[in-house]
Amino acid sequence: MRRVAPLTAALAGLALLAACSTGDPVDIGDGTDTGADAGGQTLNVAIGGEPDQLDPNKTSSYFSFQVLENVYDTLVETDANLEMQPALAESWDISEDQLTWTFHLREGVTFHDGSEFTSEDVVYSYNRIIDEELSNAWKFTSIENIEAPDDLTVEITLAQPTPNLLSNLGGFKGMAIVEQANVESGDITTAPIGTGPFSVTEYVSGDHISLEANPDYWGGAPELAGVQFEFISEASTALASLRAGEIQWTDVIPPQQVEELEGDDSLELGVTPSTDYWYLALNENNAPWDDVRARQAIAYAIDRDAILQAVSYGTAAANQLAIPEQSIWYTEYSTYDTDLDKAQELLDEAGVDSATIDFVATTEYPETVTAAQIIAANLEPLGITVEIRQPDFSTWLDEQNSGNFDLLMMGWLGNIDPDDFYYNQHHTGGPW
Repeated sequence: MRRVAPLTAALAGLALLAACSTGDPVDIGDGTDTGADAGGQTLNVAIGGEPDQLDPNKTSSYFSFQVLENVYDTLVETDANLEMQPALAESWDISEDQLTWTFHLREGVTFHDGSEFTSEDVVYSYNRIIDEELSNAWKFTSIENIEAPDDLTVEITLAQPTPNLLSNLGGFKGMAIVEQANVESGDITTAPIGTGPFSVTEYVSGDHISLEANPDYWGGAPELAGVQFEFISEASTALASLRAGEIQWTDVIPPQQVEELEGDDSLELGVTPSTDYWYLALNENNAPWDDVRARQAIAYAIDRDAILQAVSYGTAAANQLAIPEQSIWYTEYSTYDTDLDKAQELLDEAGVDSATIDFVATTEYPETVTAAQIIAANLEPLGITVEIRQPDFSTWLDEQNSGNFDLLMMGWLGNIDPDDFYYNQHHTGGPW
């Protein structure tokens, strides 16, 4: 997500992404045409909140990327096995010293407004992220130069070998290639223009975003005529809409209902392991959390099992390393357990008799509120009072970005290589 003051990871979890659909077939015609020409239907979808904006290089909102995944492309992209594959770049070459990467772009790709996609768009998009120091600029820290020798070639020169460059460029749509005119007009925040399979046709704030199939998409025209994203934060409302046929898909599902929904023949439930995780950030700029012993005390006081049971009902796992067990980089790590005596000892050493924590959660992610309540109960015996704030989603992100908190629960998504978040979060002088 966005930049925060230096943090200590006190809780991480491997989530299971659950989504429901009615299981009804969507009419996509006879197979000879696609999209609207095939009489394809619009897929009505419910997501848990409204995007804060639709500029892929600036937003850090999960709700934004649920929409933008369909609107934008990256130079490369991941497959189902999280391995990098061609996207806007058909192929690439690496120099013998591994300092020069040459990407060969697809011919005939156009933006949604019909303008031609060229190497200059890639150079502009990447330099924009670097020059404006946007939230993903850290992914380009090893890049010395980006050039466009011709319309279909991009050459990236590195200061040092960077084996994970591909995952940095295509791990998620925050690195999407944008159109310069769309950015300079300011329309990108609400009417983005990409090269993806769908284009944005309507954005009604507080209600929905409508997408239309791109018949000229380089990967083949979508079989759907369009997608409409409705913003429904209440899971009961989303499921009621699903059962009533008002929507056909949602991931707004209470964890405690997953088992029940598995037995509902009228719905199709998909549960998939995720590399996303939730973490707790203590603001080191605020005393007494500038003392490592005080931060460690909090880590020992938290009952992770209680949080997991309350917020996930078995659909997540405690993981202090924040690298999922499926990863080839996974290593067993469980330094902190629930130990109030150890927590009290550390607080005593740090000279902390009592303290008040400003905990920022959000009702748009109810699990953050539940976790905050459990943590408040965990810390009370230590003389620490937790005051829970519950701003809306956009304010929640802004408070994180400005460092206006003592303790924050936030999610990290889109992990491919551990370097994607460990260097970013824990390296001295890192952007987070």
